[in-house]
Amino acid sequence: MSLQCGIVGLPNVGKSTLFNALSNAKAEAANYPFCTIEPNVGVITVPDERLLILENLVNPQRVLPAVIEFVDIAGLVKGASKGEGLGNKFLANIREVDAVIHVVRCFADDNIVHVAGGVDPVFDKEVIDTELQLKDLESVDKKIAKVERTAKSGDAKAKKELNTLLQYKQALESGQNARSVDVSKEDKEAIADLHLLTVKPVIYVANVDEASIHTGNQYVDALSKAVQSENAQVIIVCAALESQIAEIADPEERQMFLEEYGLKESGLSKLIKASYTLLNLITYFTAGEKEVRAWTIRKGFKAPQAAGVIHTDFERGFIKAEVIKLKDYQQYKSETACRDAGKIAIEGKEYLVEDGDIMHFRFNV
Repeated sequence: MSLQCGIVGLPNVGKSTLFNALSNAKAEAANYPFCTIEPNVGVITVPDERLLILENLVNPQRVLPAVIEFVDIAGLVKGASKGEGLGNKFLANIREVDAVIHVVRCFADDNIVHVAGGVDPVFDKEVIDTELQLKDLESVDKKIAKVERTAKSGDAKAKKELNTLLQYKQALESGQNARSVDVSKEDKEAIADLHLLTVKPVIYVANVDEASIHTGNQYVDALSKAVQSENAQVIIVCAALESQIAEIADPEERQMFLEEYGLKESGLSKLIKASYTLLNLITYFTAGEKEVRAWTIRKGFKAPQAAGVIHTDFERGFIKAEVIKLKDYQQYKSETACRDAGKIAIEGKEYLVEDGDIMHFRFNV
C-alpha cells in the first residue's frame, strides 16, 4: 500500500531542509536507507520498535519495515491558484497526495530572508491556505452550478447535495479549510469527486531553533491557536538539527547525540509516526526464517483485505488467518511454543486486524 505525504511551505521556511534530512536519514536497519523515486519523492521507513523485538526472537535472513512516501512539493507563491510561479504544478501535486505536511517557520534569523519581511507563522499558514481555498472554491462553484439545475426540478437527492455544497462554499469563502466543515460521512460524498485540496488531513510542522525544541516559543503558540478549529496536530521540529542527526550513520552515536539534546527520538521519527497515524494506518507482521516483515493496512481492514496486501490471490482464496499477539510471542519465544500453549487464534473472514498482530494466512486458489 503506497501512501504519500506532501511537504508544503513558503520559500525559506525550512521545507527543503526537512525533506533533505528525511532523504539522508538512515533507516532503523542499515539495509533499508531512504531511496529516491523521482528527484522530489522519497521512500522512508516507518520506525517501529516491534520489528527489532521480532528480529531478535526469529533471527530471520532479512527484515523489511513498513514504508511511507514523502513528496517535496514545488514551493508556492501568492497567486498560485491563478497559476503564478509553479502554481499549477504545485496544486496538481497536492491533489495527488494522501496527506499534507505543512512546514511553518517558527524561528527568527536575520540571515534567512522571510518572504513577508518578518516571522509570522499564522500569516504563512494563511498564504498557503488562501491559495488552496480559492482553488477549492472554484471546484465547489462549478459543481453547485450543475447540481442547482437538478435541485430546482425538485430532486430530493440533488437538494441535499446542494445544501452540503453550500456549507463548503460558505466555509471556504470565510477563510476556513474544507476539513473544518462538520458534515456526516454520507454528506461528504457530495464533494468526494472534487478531490478538494483543503479537505486532506494535515500535520503542521513548526520549524524552530535549537533553543525551542523542548518548550516551543511564541510563534509555536500562535500557530497552535490558529489550527485549533481544524483539530490538526502541531509537531515541533528543528530542521537544522535534524540535518545533523540524519548524517550520523551509527545508531549508538545517533542515540548519544539525541541524549545530549535531551531527546528520546528525533523530530523526523515523530513526524513519520504521526503521518502514519494521520493516514489511519496500522501495521501487522509476518514472521518466518526467511523474513520478518511489517505490512501497512488501513485501520478497520478485515483479515482477507489484510491478506490481499501481500497478494491478491491471498484475498481471493482466503480460508483463515492464524494470529499471534506480540506479547504472547515475546513470552513464549517462538511460533511453535505459542501453538503448544494455545496462543494462536484461528480467525475467519470477519476478523478485524489489530495493530501489531503477527499473522499467517491459509488460502486456496
